[in-house]
Amino acid sequence: MARLNAAQLASKGDDIAIIDDRGSITWRAFDQRVNRFLNGLRARGHEAGATVAVLCGNRCEFLEVTQALFHGGYLYPPISWHFTPFEAAHILDDSGSSVLVADDDHLQLALDSIALAERPIDLIVLGDRATGRGMAYEDLLAEASPAEPEQQSLGAVMMYTSGTTGRPRGVRSARMPLGGDIELGELAVHGYSSLFGIDTSGRTLVTAPMYHGGPYLFGLVPFAAGCSIVLRRRFDAAAVLRDIDELAITNAYFVPTHFTRLLRLPSELRARFSGSSLRSVWHTAAPCPPQVKRAMIDWWGPILHESYAASDAGVGTMISSGEWLEKPGSVGRASPFTEILIIDDDGNALAAGEKGTVCFKNRLGGDVMYHNDELKTAQAHIAPGVVTVGDVGHLDRDGYLFLSDRKIDMIISGGVNIYPAEIEAHLMSHPSVLDVAVFGIPDDELGEQVKAAVLVADGVEPSSLLAATLTEYCRSSLAGYKVPRSFEFPGTFPRTETGKLFKRMLRDPYWKGLNRQI
Repeated sequence: MARLNAAQLASKGDDIAIIDDRGSITWRAFDQRVNRFLNGLRARGHEAGATVAVLCGNRCEFLEVTQALFHGGYLYPPISWHFTPFEAAHILDDSGSSVLVADDDHLQLALDSIALAERPIDLIVLGDRATGRGMAYEDLLAEASPAEPEQQSLGAVMMYTSGTTGRPRGVRSARMPLGGDIELGELAVHGYSSLFGIDTSGRTLVTAPMYHGGPYLFGLVPFAAGCSIVLRRRFDAAAVLRDIDELAITNAYFVPTHFTRLLRLPSELRARFSGSSLRSVWHTAAPCPPQVKRAMIDWWGPILHESYAASDAGVGTMISSGEWLEKPGSVGRASPFTEILIIDDDGNALAAGEKGTVCFKNRLGGDVMYHNDELKTAQAHIAPGVVTVGDVGHLDRDGYLFLSDRKIDMIISGGVNIYPAEIEAHLMSHPSVLDVAVFGIPDDELGEQVKAAVLVADGVEPSSLLAATLTEYCRSSLAGYKVPRSFEFPGTFPRTETGKLFKRMLRDPYWKGLNRQI
């Protein structure tokens, strides 16, 4: 058996482990399928240390595959199914993937990205609609042994984050060595499940894509600790309420956009909701508007918990509902694993109440590294073990962190990080574009939406037709959530004497009069 499954197999082997849109599976059946996949992968010549990319929606097989990779010593980058083939191919090449496991809902994206990749890729296809292009996942399992895999060793997930200067980069923990003892993974799982107050005898609901760091962490940790899980491919507000009540959900993960959509449900649906099984609800990814969070606490009770975290930095702060009601707008105090530092532009520590760059320092000596990019790794560090994601904020006298701004250009829309540099680079290749600036503007539901300001080339007239043309041009190579929702065509850009763009002067008018800047 896979080691992380041992306790569940012994105590509740015939209980339901996973429910997804297609059905359910027991812990015993899950463990056998994990064993078969790991044994089958090895039989195809892919040994520990190889990189196996995963392009898969929220379904049972996502956990089967990643659990096997975690026990087999593999590096595995999840790929967003919102990506274009060019974006997915970049991850295959950059990560050094030799295998791509893809579900049949995204088979065409898998095939197109493999065709663009600069290396041979072994394709394994999940689902009933495998077309003979690659190895069918169920055939691989049928041919492989269900016996406990030998020589289990620690694998590692590698999340790809959009870069401030271009294409996404892989980031992973330097503290979890590939091929190390599985015991390190066990300790991490139980440490985080205790930290998050997870009821391991309960059931977790995850509706956000697990290729993101937040859903992955708040889905995988409870599940690996023994909590059964409900995976939904997409968020549906009314269905969330039904799932919580009908399936006795105890733990759930959301992003603030989900709360907004839940609050907009018809009053009769909200009135029928009990929610009596819920014990803890976690949210991350983006600032939650105070009026939205207060309304959710009023409705669901003081069970909301927030974490300020990043794939690049780990879990930084945490805050309960009770604390937030006393410190509205705060994202919490430092987690037991992390120290929060506020520094000025010269790297000096600032006192309580003074605004500066927010930095994370891992108390356990852990660190992060960017795959194939020593320069980026060095640039992200203020000092050894001290990293920042570019946010600005302050600590109050009680140690609670308040975020106020963002130094870097990052946009957070619907809980997804978007970096303008990649969008700007693509738009600059269009013959009608002389210069471009991409930035975030307020959006009541998503938090921010992407806007592009474009200086047109000589002889080109700004128009709604040009905006539509540029929109389609972006859609051809960028994931849909990166495509600007609107364009403006100013006659000039505000710049310093040295030519540096004052992007803030383009962005600020849209935020005027609001009590937030992010």
